[in-house]
Amino acid sequence: MRRTAVMSKNKAEDSDKNQVQLERRAGQEGRGRDAERPSQISGRGWRDVLWRVSAEVMEDRVMLIAAGATFYLLLALFPALAAFVSIYGFVADPQTIAEHISFLGGILPSGGLDLIRSQLDSLAAQNTGALSFGFIFGLAVALWSANSGIKTLFEAMNIAYEETEKRGFIHLNLLALGFTLGAILIGIGFIISVGIVPAMLALLNLGGWTETLVRILRWPVLLIMVGIGITLIYRYGPSREKAKWRWATWGAFLSAVVWIAVSVGFSFYLENFANYNATYGALGAVIGLMMWTWISMIILIVGAELNAEMEHQTVKDTTTGAQQPMGARGATVADTLGGSADAADLQSRLDERKP
Repeated sequence: MRRTAVMSKNKAEDSDKNQVQLERRAGQEGRGRDAERPSQISGRGWRDVLWRVSAEVMEDRVMLIAAGATFYLLLALFPALAAFVSIYGFVADPQTIAEHISFLGGILPSGGLDLIRSQLDSLAAQNTGALSFGFIFGLAVALWSANSGIKTLFEAMNIAYEETEKRGFIHLNLLALGFTLGAILIGIGFIISVGIVPAMLALLNLGGWTETLVRILRWPVLLIMVGIGITLIYRYGPSREKAKWRWATWGAFLSAVVWIAVSVGFSFYLENFANYNATYGALGAVIGLMMWTWISMIILIVGAELNAEMEHQTVKDTTTGAQQPMGARGATVADTLGGSADAADLQSRLDERKP
């Protein structure tokens, strides 16, 4: 996929110079068009980026795409929980999972958390921990079913980065399975640490501060873990030449911060104001979890749109490997230059003057 167009070094340099000259003639200096990293984009450049993001959110129908992703992710949720419990049983007592996920309180809606906790209890009761053919087969089926949720995220990333899926069946599924298994293993490690860390802190004789310290520390730890996870999705999810890390992290950690803040706010709203059980009856918890997942998907996709438009702002090569000219980088947003808000305003005024 990479480097479909072959050009000499001199031609590459000439191409970049010509692009810069075009930018100068268009009066677009000082917009970060030659930025090597997001921090070099100026205020005027960020105005362009945000203007294009708002346009792309409407054009890509992000709300609808997020709704579709929510459907497939919820279908994949319970197979993922089954795989989670199966693997967890090899390293710890699966009966302890439900109590250890209490750290998600305040992030997940309480009804959704109770639903997941109930399912985990049921799965843990069925788990024997024996390594048999039936166990391996069941785990493989659960992983494959959960895999569909990750592939849905990849497709959402393709839309945000203006790409079409070019990876083969085996490549795509192995990558998605790697993400699925990696997420499960990281989740297991995090849950085990929830039980270990308080015991370790107790050895420091902090008294009543132990529980308070654990409650405070969960937020920065959660932020870092979510930020890293989103960064990996942004970098490896779309079917394109991989972006340099610095072009993937900005939108990822902004999305992580917004996601945690919105999740806490939404959970508080459901707990204190909305009463989905009165409207939807027994389905209230499911509806609350579905709404939370939909909002989370919107945040994730908008963050990808932001990353894409940051790359779109500069003529510099934002992909990995040796510097390549536009058109030979293997990524749509790196191979093209995004429009400017000022140019759009000027065009709008010119159109208004036409008889």
